Amino acid sequence: MSRHYLLAAVAAASLFSTGARAQEWTVRPEWVRAHESFLASEALQGRGSATRDEAIAAAYVAAQFESFGLKFAPGMPGYLQKAEIIRFRLDGAPALTVGGKAVADGKLLIGSTNAVTGKLLVHAGKPEGMPAGDVVLATGDAPAMLLYRAASAKQVKLLIVRDSKDMQTLSERMGGKPRLPVYLEGTEPPAGTALLVLPAAAFDALAKKKSGADVSMTLPGLAKEVTTTTNAIGYLPGTDPKAGVLLLSAHLDHLGVRPDGVIMPGANDDASGTTAVLELARALAAGKQAKRGILFVAYGSEEIGGWGSRYFGAHPPVPLTDIVANIEVEMIGAQDPKLPAGSMMMTGFERSTLGETLKAHGALVSPDPYPEQNFFRRSDNYSLAVKGVVAHTLSGWAVTPTYHTQNDTLESLDIAFMTRAIQSLVEPVRSLANSDAKPEWKPGGKPTE
Repeated sequence: MSRHYLLAAVAAASLFSTGARAQEWTVRPEWVRAHESFLASEALQGRGSATRDEAIAAAYVAAQFESFGLKFAPGMPGYLQKAEIIRFRLDGAPALTVGGKAVADGKLLIGSTNAVTGKLLVHAGKPEGMPAGDVVLATGDAPAMLLYRAASAKQVKLLIVRDSKDMQTLSERMGGKPRLPVYLEGTEPPAGTALLVLPAAAFDALAKKKSGADVSMTLPGLAKEVTTTTNAIGYLPGTDPKAGVLLLSAHLDHLGVRPDGVIMPGANDDASGTTAVLELARALAAGKQAKRGILFVAYGSEEIGGWGSRYFGAHPPVPLTDIVANIEVEMIGAQDPKLPAGSMMMTGFERSTLGETLKAHGALVSPDPYPEQNFFRRSDNYSLAVKGVVAHTLSGWAVTPTYHTQNDTLESLDIAFMTRAIQSLVEPVRSLANSDAKPEWKPGGKPTE
């Protein structure tokens, strides 16, 4: 590791001083840049989920927590929470046959661990008309992921779509390799819909077939691996153990290195959220002890299914019923042109009173302008929300062009925007930590699954 990155890794801790301990707090852009310079550096190789690089990032966060004076979470022997994960890789191409004949050059984007057999159904309609069946070939012009979500809802085993520029972009954003089942050690492997992309000629030939042909897909190169994911957890005890606990969180992993060797830095996704958690920890630890305790968590393995947050939810250091609210921070590296200047969006804003409470105390938060994207379900807040915790995600430009690309670098970040956004959360979080008020779900706001 170069001297530059070593300096960046320790800069945030060295800049902290006891003389700065005051209720009035200023987040400094050089602290923000220092975290990003290390977390999104080439040295961390994109912080791939459940990899050594993710573990290094977690160790960095833990070291910062210690330097700020955070304690171990109740019942934990240190700042790191580890979980074993079962995952798979595919060494080779899927083997697809239709009507007894091999169909070559299929590319698996999302897979299962089981062979798929069934009868072909050709669907030319919209996602909402997705039929229930084992294998569906979708010929409509709807976006593939909308078709995929519809197929998943109907428990289709295999969805086949036509290759396109959009599918190639999606593949790149998924890291250039298939997303295969991942699950925690000791749990059952999840059932799900496989997504197979066929070249235009092969797809068009199949589309001319009538429904009813026998289809089989196997994965001869499937290999099982056991890996470890790491959460970093720090704790500020409150003065009143009965007042509950706030949870501030982000995920520290990203896509790692693509099969072609390209590093996916993940400066915005989600080194920016991790930076926010670190700077909020620094600010809140520097002030007077709050009434409520505050947990600061950087999750691992969000990119492969949110497994760090799921493990945390199953093994929380405090009872989930004690968590008054969870604020997740994801992708605050750029300003969304649809939002008021300087503002972040809150997913599911209308579902609870949390957003209104934060905004009333000066937080730069606004409702999510992309309800069709269903972002509320697509971040680490959701695994706790379904368990009853009032949990939302704050984000900057959620549809930024750098999302899941190699261009998600330090240079692409708006450090000034990030700094202002983090600054705007300090006093609202401090106020909530000292309050008797408890954010609540609005009628129909709590998710059920």
